[in-house]
Amino acid sequence: MNGILPIWKPAGWTSHDVVAKCRRLLRTKRIGHAGTLDPMVTGVLPLCIGPATRFVEYLQELPKEYEAVLQFGVATDTQDLTGETIAQVDSVEIGEERLQETLLSFVGDIWQLPPMYSAVKVDGKRLYELAREGKTVERKPRQATIHELELLEADLSLDHPRIRFRVLCSKGTYIRTLCVDIGEKLGVPAAMAELTRTESAGFRREDCVTLEQLEALQRDGAEGSPLLAADRTLSHIPALTAATPAVRQALQGRRIPLDWLDGTAPAGGMIRLYSHSGLFAGLFEAEPEDGMLKAVKVFARPEEV
Repeated sequence: MNGILPIWKPAGWTSHDVVAKCRRLLRTKRIGHAGTLDPMVTGVLPLCIGPATRFVEYLQELPKEYEAVLQFGVATDTQDLTGETIAQVDSVEIGEERLQETLLSFVGDIWQLPPMYSAVKVDGKRLYELAREGKTVERKPRQATIHELELLEADLSLDHPRIRFRVLCSKGTYIRTLCVDIGEKLGVPAAMAELTRTESAGFRREDCVTLEQLEALQRDGAEGSPLLAADRTLSHIPALTAATPAVRQALQGRRIPLDWLDGTAPAGGMIRLYSHSGLFAGLFEAEPEDGMLKAVKVFARPEEV
């Protein structure tokens, strides 16, 4: 098996649970996911199957989109409503204009302090493991990028107002922490109430299958595969073609001249290489200083060309 399987992760499952379930259903051990989701979070979880696991790192680099519900007036130790309350106020008053201004102030590069309930390692131990022991340790802020932040709904008449917003962000962005930071900038406690990942690695809800659908497909022996071509997720990387002898030589691990490629190679950086027949050979890096192309992630065998 070889390809990408976008799963719609249900609430209550860890990302590891989903991978374990799919290993059983697909009868293969070689599965990796492109970005962990907390158990309470639902949404797009792309799985890389077989040789496609080599592209996990490239999928993880792509922006992700979420829809989040933020509740003002309460703060917890986990930064979401599953945790223990550590601060609470009776009522919160926020004007919509001030709210909009605050949300927009987070667009761009921001710094976040990783939450204690996260998978970040400090001195070889996961932060959430330390948090469960009742420990709090010093953490270093990390940079993230908020590309877009849009208010979708706001019920500001409640004693503890709730808003729903959409955010397009870089990898490594903690939406729980973003919710807390929004509240802090407004001067009130805040926590994340709900979160759905609506896009990851270019996949959206309509591209996904549920675990129930996958189980039914495997049980009924349905024709066709839910797996998608691995290179579909790499469209942000320039693509070039070459004649069969050049592609075969590249797949043998030998560098080939850039002028063997059809079209103009980029001035350095990664490309997707294809044969004239459309075979995806893999990812290669252009080395303009000596005019050569070298293999980075080979995805086919020379005899397949």
